[in-house]
Amino acid sequence: MTSSTVHDGPIAAEVELTIGGMTCASCAARIEKKLNRMDGVTATVNYATEKARVSHTPDVRVADLIATVVKTGYTAEEPPPPAPEPAAQAARAAADAGTAAEADPELAALRQRLRVSVALALPVVLLAMVPALQFDNWQWLSLTLAAPVVVWGALPFHRAAWTNAKHGAATMDTLVSVGTGAAFAWSLWALFFGHAGMPGMRHGFEFTASRTDGASSIYLEVAAGVVGFILLGRYLEARSKRKAGAALKALLHLGAKDVTVLRGGAEVRIPVSALAVGDRFVVRPGEKIATDGTVVEGSSAVDASMLTGESVPVEVGVGDSVTGATVNTSGRLAIEATRVGADTQLARMAQLVEQAQNGKAQVQRLADRISGIFVPIVLLLALGTWVTWLLITDDPTAAFAAAVAVLIIACPCALGLATPTALLVGTGRGAQLGILIKGPEVLESTRRVDTVVLDKTGTVTTGRMTLAGVHPAEGTDARELLRLAGSLEHASEHPIARAIATGAAERAGSLPVPEDFRNLAGLGVQGVVDGHAVLVGREQLLADWSIALPEDLARAKATAEAAGSTAVLVAWDGAARGVLTVADAVKETSAEAVTRLRALGLTPVLLTGDNKAVAESVARAVGIDEVIAEVLPQDKVDVVRRLQAQGRTVAMVGDGVNDAAALAQADLGLAMGTGTDAAIEAGDLTLVRGDLRVAADAIRLSRRTLAIIKGNLFWAFGYNVAALPLAAAGLLNPMIAGAAMAFSSVFVVSNSLRLRSFR
Repeated sequence: MTSSTVHDGPIAAEVELTIGGMTCASCAARIEKKLNRMDGVTATVNYATEKARVSHTPDVRVADLIATVVKTGYTAEEPPPPAPEPAAQAARAAADAGTAAEADPELAALRQRLRVSVALALPVVLLAMVPALQFDNWQWLSLTLAAPVVVWGALPFHRAAWTNAKHGAATMDTLVSVGTGAAFAWSLWALFFGHAGMPGMRHGFEFTASRTDGASSIYLEVAAGVVGFILLGRYLEARSKRKAGAALKALLHLGAKDVTVLRGGAEVRIPVSALAVGDRFVVRPGEKIATDGTVVEGSSAVDASMLTGESVPVEVGVGDSVTGATVNTSGRLAIEATRVGADTQLARMAQLVEQAQNGKAQVQRLADRISGIFVPIVLLLALGTWVTWLLITDDPTAAFAAAVAVLIIACPCALGLATPTALLVGTGRGAQLGILIKGPEVLESTRRVDTVVLDKTGTVTTGRMTLAGVHPAEGTDARELLRLAGSLEHASEHPIARAIATGAAERAGSLPVPEDFRNLAGLGVQGVVDGHAVLVGREQLLADWSIALPEDLARAKATAEAAGSTAVLVAWDGAARGVLTVADAVKETSAEAVTRLRALGLTPVLLTGDNKAVAESVARAVGIDEVIAEVLPQDKVDVVRRLQAQGRTVAMVGDGVNDAAALAQADLGLAMGTGTDAAIEAGDLTLVRGDLRVAADAIRLSRRTLAIIKGNLFWAFGYNVAALPLAAAGLLNPMIAGAAMAFSSVFVVSNSLRLRSFR
């Protein structure tokens, strides 16, 4: 899915390598090509993330992969294992307290090189561009200032160009090194062997290739100015790339550092890394929950906004699941750990985001292939430009200026950055909002989707039975009805009984303890509550006790069942006292979510195994016209196939094991993160919180990211298509070409960063 070459044979392992020394997209293309030539290896190299994801067969060692990268002229290493907790804490504290230079030495070194180079190059450029500033022998001052810039400031370009040349390759660094080196060498020849070094020499500035006597022309401002511009572009690009990946770094640092565990009745503070499945730990108000677990004691409201984007805290109590990195806002909780380390939801989220950022869309593969052959073509084009100008004009100065402009303006970096930077920002922003995009291929699917199939239970509805209505008989108090029925149902384990008991406790307060409780299979329950002989269950249970149903209660029962709800009858002391209706409640946000999906041009379809009456009732409540009901779990995938056969492009939203096959079959699978692991694995997009509105947000974000990628690629391709002919025609001064080239990459990265503001 993310490889450019597919190899036969079993893939035994996958490793991620950190690549050093890449300076442009053609570097990434070269490394990827070399790795994929190895038997049993499938590799993807990402210039923006500076990583290679490699799948390999058992006979291939990681050391062999690293050796191949080194032979290509770059460095490679496996990511270091996680540091021990105290060391990791110290490193984080130093990074938080330190300066940007301490946090990122590479960026600090680049900034220092940029500052010195710009300080030296600026006077050179001003002297060359403003004749009024040119005093006698000004050219020698320009040489003194420009030499350190060309030699030391451009050293990374020269070093990389030389390394690539030794391996028979050429990259963007080759173009910069050759272009600035040629401009500097020409200037040295003109100063020492031509007329340019004579006192009183004056130099004009033109935006196009100049046509003057070659022996009196110097290009020191081109050599120094281009180095300054490209260093500036590279610095801004590097800083922007780090900003683009900031969301993933923030996600990785969300977790708690220490945890208070219960050992032998005492509280002991230990690092989170020492926590094991089954351990019980305490979370006080204001503390982060250390890992995924189940509440065994206490109740509170949990703020999951940092993890899911959900702004409203969620109430939790005994038996409820909680997620690591969320914050306990009020009461004290005792939690039993169910997942630790790499198995937690936070770790899995980070892994999914990182995998997505390392992937490549098909359009990016085309850009990478172009980048790989682009530099040699540019070198030939520059040589052809120089020869053509010489033959046509017999003007070596103009020929040289045009050829240097071609060398300098042609940079494949923007092509290489177009997709990965947008993916970095888009997937990172998605993670902040509780949306996990599995890979770049998913983005194409979101553009084509026209139908969205919504599983009912757990997606449109809450997935659990709740007390929906109370209909007391004439002369019966509703609170008393709930108190007596709820007391009896509280002793039962049936889902409908639990729904009634929970609803009764919320509305009627504390419930008395029943006596002589009996569970009558298939009928209901009976017992004595506060001296009353109480029956709760089906109409047949009341009939067995010769209790008739009054007309008003019979009407309430029929109405409830017509709406798809379950009607539960309550009687005591020989008379029917009321009807309680229980239903799988529709989520408060589902109707708004359906409206948002329609606004995106999608036709919603409700899919459920429930009966038609229940399905149509839910569909009416949320505004869905098309309903497919009474579908067996194994037949859901056939429904998706049938819709696809009608020419529709189908998205599927689900959360259960029985949705996994349908999610995989759909053109776009959206798995609710509150659902099962099987559903999440099968989905293309994972919605971390169980709010259907996020499905619309996920599709909007994916489409927006795809639009940014296409805009970036259009700019990158268009820039080179337009700029190269202008440079070859002599219509661009080499220094202007350098500025344009440097800022093409900056534009692409800056355009991608707009995704950070997605709401």
